[in-house]
Amino acid sequence: MTIRVTGVTGTVCSKVIDELLHRGVKVRALIRKQSAATLPVGIETLVGDLLDPVSIEKVLQGVDKLYLLVAVVPDELTQGLIAVDLAKRLKLRQIVYHSVFKAEVFKDVPHFASKLAVENALRECDLPFTIVRPNYFYQNDLALKDAITKAGVYPVPLGTTGIFAVDVRDIAEAAAIALTGDGHLGKTYHLIGSDILSGDGVASIWSKLLEKPIRYGGHDMDAFEEEMRTKSTSWSVFDIRMMFQGCLERGFTAGKGDVEALTKLLGHRPRRYEDFAKEAASEWVAV
Repeated sequence: MTIRVTGVTGTVCSKVIDELLHRGVKVRALIRKQSAATLPVGIETLVGDLLDPVSIEKVLQGVDKLYLLVAVVPDELTQGLIAVDLAKRLKLRQIVYHSVFKAEVFKDVPHFASKLAVENALRECDLPFTIVRPNYFYQNDLALKDAITKAGVYPVPLGTTGIFAVDVRDIAEAAAIALTGDGHLGKTYHLIGSDILSGDGVASIWSKLLEKPIRYGGHDMDAFEEEMRTKSTSWSVFDIRMMFQGCLERGFTAGKGDVEALTKLLGHRPRRYEDFAKEAASEWVAV
């Protein structure tokens, strides 16, 4: 069996590749530039662009399945639909689509709306599919090292209700299981962590691990957006603000049975944020 993986330069897909190789699967990686990624030995790479149907049709020739992760970009919907349409044309045996948790609840968030539209296209076309819906990644917080360790602030506006974030290792494991196992066609899997994370709760975890006070920065969304504008593009900042605004207003918590369902899929309980933070803190202190 040969599986094509997109988005291989990102955090998630590198882990997906590792999981697939561990299972003895032949993996082919889609890259945009020949020098774009450092991949494990034996991984076949082909250059293609999800906005170029001609190149993507060539890339999908001779593969059985596709793990489709499209970057959060302004034309994400177009890229996703091109891949889905070509997968259908080439009669792939399965497409596992990397969507987002509660996409239907956050239709005002651009990248959620794009992913929901791709989900709908998958359900409406004659193509075997599985959808994985990850929540916010634990590993996003690795970029907060200076804010946490130097400024003593956890700045992500998680609010008081909180979210069920997820470890990317659990995402990769779930994706590999769906791609290589039986009984996953037509299924949608919600990928979340074991416990709910509020802003104050996460700050408390870091305080304990680093043995110094870490405070939650609060959820002033205007201030959050202003700070984000120093680090990213205007459209991306707006998109992320809308996501966290929705989190504060509507919640980003697991539904009844979600944790148990993921535990059954993985064969173990989803990883805890505190365990992820403990690993990160150890590395930060060691540097």
